[in-house]
Amino acid sequence: MTDTQRNTALGVGIGALAGAGIAKATGGKAGTGALIGAAVGGVGTYIWSANMERQRQELEAATRGTGVTVSRTADNQLQLAIPSDISFDSNSATIKSQFRPVLNSFANSLRRNPGTHVVIVGHTDSTGGAHINDPLSLNRANAARDYIFNQGVRGPRIQTEGRGAREPMASNESAWGRAKNRRIDIFVAQAQ
Repeated sequence: MTDTQRNTALGVGIGALAGAGIAKATGGKAGTGALIGAAVGGVGTYIWSANMERQRQELEAATRGTGVTVSRTADNQLQLAIPSDISFDSNSATIKSQFRPVLNSFANSLRRNPGTHVVIVGHTDSTGGAHINDPLSLNRANAARDYIFNQGVRGPRIQTEGRGAREPMASNESAWGRAKNRRIDIFVAQAQ
């Protein structure tokens, strides 16, 4: 079963339960409410899954060979994990030239998919302390957001967060681990 099929089946089930519950609570027939709810839940989930899967494939193709990974999270968001070797130098929020084509492709995808919501999360390694790392991580996320805005994507659909050194991917005891921890993650979800 594909992700789209699995998510559609889940939507049908949730829709059927919700429809039956609403019908029973409002004096209607639970069976009819379940059928209507199943149809609405199935169609809505299928459209959402198909759109997100298409966007995932677009982003994978656009970032192939860059070191960026595109994956689906447990809560059905797309996650782009952007490593420091293409995004930012140590102790900097200036976007590297290798990162610009990735952000250009991402901005193109956002323009084609206006019904998405984006959260850009900046991270740092543990050197420098929270008084440096917390604002630096937010500045990295804001730099990526501002670059995307300059590509014609607008509005409150893009939010930023800085998490400093609180969510390491690797040990900060080695240069390799610190480099892995200096990154941004971009999460894309269907707008509610």
